Amino acid sequence: MFKGSITALITPFLNGKVNEKAFQDLVAWQIAEGTHGVVPCGTTGESPTLSHDEHHRVVELCLEVAKGKVPVIAGTGSNSTDEAIALTRHAKQAGADAALVVAPYYNKPTQEGLFRHFEAIAKAVDIPIIVYNIPGRSVIDIGVETFVRLSALPNIAGIKDATADLARPLRIRAALGDRLCQLSGEDATAIAFNAQGGAGCISVTSNIAPKLCAQMQNAWAAGDLATCNELNKKLMPLHDALFCETSPAPVKYAASLLGKSTPDVRLPLVPASDNARHRVEAAMKAAGLI
Repeated sequence: MFKGSITALITPFLNGKVNEKAFQDLVAWQIAEGTHGVVPCGTTGESPTLSHDEHHRVVELCLEVAKGKVPVIAGTGSNSTDEAIALTRHAKQAGADAALVVAPYYNKPTQEGLFRHFEAIAKAVDIPIIVYNIPGRSVIDIGVETFVRLSALPNIAGIKDATADLARPLRIRAALGDRLCQLSGEDATAIAFNAQGGAGCISVTSNIAPKLCAQMQNAWAAGDLATCNELNKKLMPLHDALFCETSPAPVKYAASLLGKSTPDVRLPLVPASDNARHRVEAAMKAAGLI
């Protein structure tokens, strides 16, 4: 259902507010560069610091530009099941193609609690749901057995996996076949993830290198491993630089160098340090982006 290079969009700010024009220009540029899908209001979009009104607005702004051109997978997760249901309902009403729902952070639910959280959302809103597993931010890890249980729900459509465990997609594929679409959430291992059964990547790097990321995924899909590997090698220093400090501070600085956003992030995040900025600039120059 979803595949290729899917951008986890930053949310540009200006004077502390969402810069609506910059955001829509970013979405339009992504589409023009060949990006296969977009995710507004994910972690990279600083969803934890967006008000509900801002969250709704950003999803709507994205859909105004992208609807009918590329899939829009709206971030709708929360550590409150009721809040996640409300955000997912809005995404459905606004016209999103799917919802990206992160594992509930901070609460540390059991595997049974995780199952019931996603089950409640799936039963409340008839929209394809991508379950987002990112233990590094949410603390808890969604087990393979829990994904097997979730796969019985008709609108659980896929997984975004940011564990960097390259055995995981193969284990899930062994258990479920191709029932769930598996997408990497980790740029540096995206192609290796594809080799183990993945269909693409929800990417941070594609915010600033959308054409290269899309070309790499296209080359993989076409079986052109030489081109794919060359692009993967070219992008690797950029992946490392964009995660040298907490994302999205480095990628927002990178976007500022392209004139796509200010480097501003919202507290408790702070802008990229001088060291991070130097690393980002060097990696962008090496990739031919500036």
